[in-house]
Amino acid sequence: MSERSIQTVGVIGLGKMGRPIARHLAKAGFNTIGYDVVAQANEAARQHGVEIAGNPAALAQKCDLVIALAAFEDQIEDCLFGADGAASGARPGTIIGVAATIAPTGMRNIAKRLEAKSIIPLDIALCRPEFAAEAGKLLITGGGDKDAFERCRPAFSAFASSIHHLGPAGAGEVGKMVNNLILWACISANFEGMKLADTFGVDRAALRAMLLDSSAANWALETGVGDMVMPWAEKDMMIVLNEADMGRVSLPLCGTVKEVIKGIKVARGDFSGALAKKGG
Repeated sequence: MSERSIQTVGVIGLGKMGRPIARHLAKAGFNTIGYDVVAQANEAARQHGVEIAGNPAALAQKCDLVIALAAFEDQIEDCLFGADGAASGARPGTIIGVAATIAPTGMRNIAKRLEAKSIIPLDIALCRPEFAAEAGKLLITGGGDKDAFERCRPAFSAFASSIHHLGPAGAGEVGKMVNNLILWACISANFEGMKLADTFGVDRAALRAMLLDSSAANWALETGVGDMVMPWAEKDMMIVLNEADMGRVSLPLCGTVKEVIKGIKVARGDFSGALAKKGG
């Protein structure tokens, strides 16, 4: 395994999360190369000192670390193994970090295929929403080779304030999966609690202040993230349910939370994300 230091970082996917990540990396002094299928996203990143590559393979050829961001596993597959994918351009010893919420089994499969090409795989799933990305305060739940992960820590620190290595490839995605299950459970409980309070005419703002000072306090209630658009909620819960089925683990709360979240979205008229892309 190559022990070269991380000097050049590539970011594939320059959207709402990738663009601020690339910006923070460039500001921290890393040679930063980006790529996105959307021309406007490339141009916006260029304004922050990010070099733009013509495709993922060309990007990976120049990088010590490649960070691949996408919403769905098939998009990660395409940017890594498709035509002009990053895996075809990466040098032996290049580290590729998958910064997407995908199934742990899928991540382990991707890791094996990258390792067969002498590429070092990491899963570096991201927690916390877009405002944390803008502030450079994301959380990384990571898996893969520990030494490679530690060599990437200075780069990760450019855009993440909390960095955790949980174990071998796939462990980071397990961390994200568990995080999501608990997050959506809290959002569901907050929603139903406020619905009950509304029935009895209790002021929401006053109740929220009380709850945040009580044993019911939780991050979703504190940040108000449950009031935001939730495009990936159902996809996140389906990952949990599918992995639980394969592991023969009974998670009845998870199924209930998925349906509560779906009901919240339907009530809001929010049909974004998983409802529009089945099987993502």
